[in-house]
Amino acid sequence: MATGDFVRPLPDVAVHAHSHPGGVLDWVGMDGIEMPVRFDAGNGDVQRASARVGAFVDLAQPDRRGIHMSRLYLLADEYLAARPLDAPLLESLLRAFLVSQQGLARRARASLRFELLVRRAALRSDHAGWRAYPVFIDAQLDAAGFRLELGTEVTYSSTCPASAALSRQLIQQQFARDFDATAPLEHAAVLAWLGSERGIVATPHAQRSVARLAVRFVDGVPLNLIASIDRVEQALGTPVQTAVKREDEQAFARANGANPMFCEDAARRIQHALDDDDSIADFHVRLEHRESLHPHDAVAQASKSMPGKTRPADAPPSSWATMLEQAADPAR
Repeated sequence: MATGDFVRPLPDVAVHAHSHPGGVLDWVGMDGIEMPVRFDAGNGDVQRASARVGAFVDLAQPDRRGIHMSRLYLLADEYLAARPLDAPLLESLLRAFLVSQQGLARRARASLRFELLVRRAALRSDHAGWRAYPVFIDAQLDAAGFRLELGTEVTYSSTCPASAALSRQLIQQQFARDFDATAPLEHAAVLAWLGSERGIVATPHAQRSVARLAVRFVDGVPLNLIASIDRVEQALGTPVQTAVKREDEQAFARANGANPMFCEDAARRIQHALDDDDSIADFHVRLEHRESLHPHDAVAQASKSMPGKTRPADAPPSSWATMLEQAADPAR
């Protein structure tokens, strides 16, 4: 080392007192961090997924300019690589976030967004295919303790009950025109008519619809997301399909005919199905029926039925609202 050379510590201006306006900040950190994660959604299949991770703490010291942001990244990288995602892992990560800030923060938060692939059997044929369900995780740690919420979305078909009734009326009118009420009916003629285009002069409108779900599981319960998805899809009766042969398409048409529903009907079906799940402490669901009749959507929201509940169904907790917004805009 040359005379006069010496090692100087690298400056860290973020943590020193500053002349800028002071103030406590709700959240500071990074969002959209690209990281691999492993996740068991409840079926024992630990999947590796490419996730977008958010790492945040509050800035509780008004005279400090910033937090130790790089430490959040390094801790997320370390903890998320250690083992598959679960509640204890995320709670440990958030506690490490707070320790890393050396008194600058009192609250910590982590969010994760990735896709879960689930193999789904066809309705009638021997085929199967893959469905990708988005997963949204929001974990927070503060003086009140640790909270974890899990979100996903289910896509399904919804046939309008009003349109179905109007279509049946038109078919009745066509039948009355084609068959003389005073003449005896011939079975073969009626059967042929029912199989013709004249026998189905109108069809009810249906649309691809989406149920966005945010759940909070009971403490200590595994994050069995697939079980919740299955409950929702079984309650609706018309989840979208993967591999489809003609017999599967016919079975799907039958399912739609047996399950006409307004968005209100779909919301109540899901509400009852999840109310019966003892592993779920609370939930919020937002449904969108993307109308083929209108250029706008029909929307309904519901949450868990609990005695003394005061939160209106259209006002989910802020973290849940964030997850539902992220579901609506995957690019976020």
